[in-house]
Amino acid sequence: MATVQPHRVRAGRGTELGLLVLALAIGIGGYVLVGIGTQDSVPSDVLGYGLGLAGLAFGLHLALRWRAPYADPVILPIAVALNGVGLAMIYRLDYAYRAKGRVGGFAEKQLVWTALSMALAAAVIILLRDHRTLRRYTYTAMVLGLALVALPLVPGLGVSINGARIWIRFGSVGLQPAELAKIVLAVFFAGYLVTHRDTLALAGPRLAGLQLPRARDLGPILIVWGASLAVLVLERDLGTSLLFFGLFVAMLYLATERLSWVVIGLLLFLAGAWFVASTFAHVGARFDAWLHAFDPAVFDKAVGGSGQLVRGLFGLASGGLFGTGWGQGRPDLVPYAESDFIVASIGEELGLTGLFALLMCYLILAQRGLRTAIGVRDGFGKLLAGGLAFVVAFQTFVVVGGVTRLIPLTGLTTPFLAYGGSSLLANWIIVALLLRISDEARRPAPAIRATTPGIGTPVVVGSGPSDSQPTERIEGVS
Repeated sequence: MATVQPHRVRAGRGTELGLLVLALAIGIGGYVLVGIGTQDSVPSDVLGYGLGLAGLAFGLHLALRWRAPYADPVILPIAVALNGVGLAMIYRLDYAYRAKGRVGGFAEKQLVWTALSMALAAAVIILLRDHRTLRRYTYTAMVLGLALVALPLVPGLGVSINGARIWIRFGSVGLQPAELAKIVLAVFFAGYLVTHRDTLALAGPRLAGLQLPRARDLGPILIVWGASLAVLVLERDLGTSLLFFGLFVAMLYLATERLSWVVIGLLLFLAGAWFVASTFAHVGARFDAWLHAFDPAVFDKAVGGSGQLVRGLFGLASGGLFGTGWGQGRPDLVPYAESDFIVASIGEELGLTGLFALLMCYLILAQRGLRTAIGVRDGFGKLLAGGLAFVVAFQTFVVVGGVTRLIPLTGLTTPFLAYGGSSLLANWIIVALLLRISDEARRPAPAIRATTPGIGTPVVVGSGPSDSQPTERIEGVS
């Protein structure tokens, strides 16, 4: 007689709770160490700060227990730990700025944005019951993404900062719409590619061993890509343009598994980089600062010089292997140390060891996102999770590569660490979407009762493959 023992999938909420305690200890501990390192005392508001951060984290944890009990248990703690370290570093820079008579207050604003972002992430988890609902809004996402990218060009709304017109301002509040645009464009690409991936992968001519697509199959995507790049060239924002282009190529590769997309993408990128660098002085200055960083003429430029980059490199060098310690370095010597160059600030005070630990957190976050993409059964969810995980990984690579002079500076912000409300909002939405998709990927299929042929003994088996849920594993059949 056959015996069937279904393999139950653990929800993982207990594991998540334990990891959240560790993540909060890292963030709150960093805040305490900054106070000791800068003022020789524990911050007087550490209890309220710790309770507030813990309340936000555990509130999200409870939302997952309620609406997404099978969500990945590692994604949320990683995001909380990165956000906590970023808050501690911004608090440390605030102290340095105030000591020199400069304007501070970044830590308080970042804490408010953290609360808003985590509350929005909880709302996404609670209200979005099925990620496949987003597929209905494929072309709406296309229009919304283009509108967000174009907002800084609206007279009276957009503002230029350091030559790039990528911000909009409502009174005293500034936002970078492109951060949110990367999410809605990922939704559009996922919805469009899941419908047309067969024709994109199989139809079209072959050239030099590469499978090329038919032009008519790429119409909507090329329109979005071309319009996005055209607007971004007008805004003179190399970083966001590169991010959108990377997302475009990566999701095409995920959908088609054709190496030709990577080759075509690299060629288009090289041609576009040469054209933009030779046409626009603002972008060309970034390449000069990258290639000739230690040239005195380039270093001493008031605008577009390499002074910021070189000071960041000196800060990283002074940090060494283990860093100077919280509050013991001089990261405030680097312009925009709380935003564009927070990686250099952390590298100076936590050293190469601390910086590697944070990079491992990003690597784990991207790996869990890609694992979610592999586990979920519907094509739209696979592409969306893969695209969102790629965005976080690629943006981190571009930022760290720019700060360490591996590639030119782009002006992007480090996810969760850097100061910036729009960046925090966007990245916490990405976390919420990955958690929602991972819940579907890890959730066991509902069991049904069946009868073993020829025996008549009822057994519990999985419901079989479906579009949204994996088959429950069956073990012990003899």
